[in-house]
Amino acid sequence: MDDRFNTIAGWTLFAGIVGLGLSIASSMYFQADKHHAPETAGYAVEGVAEEGEGGGDPPIATLLATADVAKGQATFAKCTSCHTINAGGANGIGPNLHGVVGEAVGKGVGGFAFSDALKSKGGNWTFDALNDWLKSPKAYAPGTKMTFAGLSKPEDRANIIAYLNTQGSNLPLPAADAAPAADAAAAPAEGAAAGEAAPEASEAAAQ
Repeated sequence: MDDRFNTIAGWTLFAGIVGLGLSIASSMYFQADKHHAPETAGYAVEGVAEEGEGGGDPPIATLLATADVAKGQATFAKCTSCHTINAGGANGIGPNLHGVVGEAVGKGVGGFAFSDALKSKGGNWTFDALNDWLKSPKAYAPGTKMTFAGLSKPEDRANIIAYLNTQGSNLPLPAADAAPAADAAAAPAEGAAAGEAAPEASEAAAQ
């Protein structure tokens, strides 16, 4: 009886040692216990901007100059499960957004219970503020109750802001930033002017 028990115990111990060895070997082979993130994500989550994406976005003023209100309305259709936008519309999961452009951040007009994170931002919903908010609510106001991941495409944000502006706000759109183009055009002219001025300066110095 004792021999049989010892045999069973021995095989059990042997099986455990083999299992542990195989586990360690497979872990080392597949690097299952690595702590760094994989180079390529398993799948992309729609609507979420990738890390570092959008760093070179054009100014919102430039995008608003060519924004498509109809496309903005179509994009906003995704938001109607949480928001209304008609004048006097009821609050839902989110606040009514009629006249939101230019409105005070975290205030609203229908008594919606905004998060402390958003109420503490202060200021108004300017075009720039709305652009930042729509890009990533959690980055704009850490701790917000808003669960929407954000719009990664700047053109989509411009379109929806242009649409929101037509719904009770109607603020004048900001002037498109043409300064870089103007500076580029002015540079050759300034160089030519400097070239023309140089001989005159030399003659003046000689006199």
